Amino acid sequence: MAVPTVVSLMLSSVACVLIFSGMQIYKPFLASTKATTLLGGFVGSWLFILSLTAISNLEALLMGRGFQAKLFPEVAFCLASALIASGMVHRVCATTCIIFSLVALYYINRISQKVHNSTMTNTAEAVHSKKKKK
Repeated sequence: MAVPTVVSLMLSSVACVLIFSGMQIYKPFLASTKATTLLGGFVGSWLFILSLTAISNLEALLMGRGFQAKLFPEVAFCLASALIASGMVHRVCATTCIIFSLVALYYINRISQKVHNSTMTNTAEAVHSKKKKK
């Protein structure tokens, strides 16, 4: 179920703060073993996803509904901030955060293309079929 842009902005912003503070509070636990270090990178990738969501929602509110996040500066800024947060826990967390974040970004892009291009394709087909009927 989709939520309005303002609600999504607030939820993702609060979740970002909670994840960052949780990573700092549980830093000794996340850096203790190999498995928890990988978990720290995975949590860092969630920080990336949620911060990108928050920034994209803020831009949608300020710039208009059709505004899209670009690779530079939005994605690069969110990835850099997630890497810094993960690097504060452990260096391997930062490395795994890059991998998990890039995989997540790929799937987010695929989902976005399916959702947003299907409506554009349907609109374009409707306009094209109207032109043929004349």
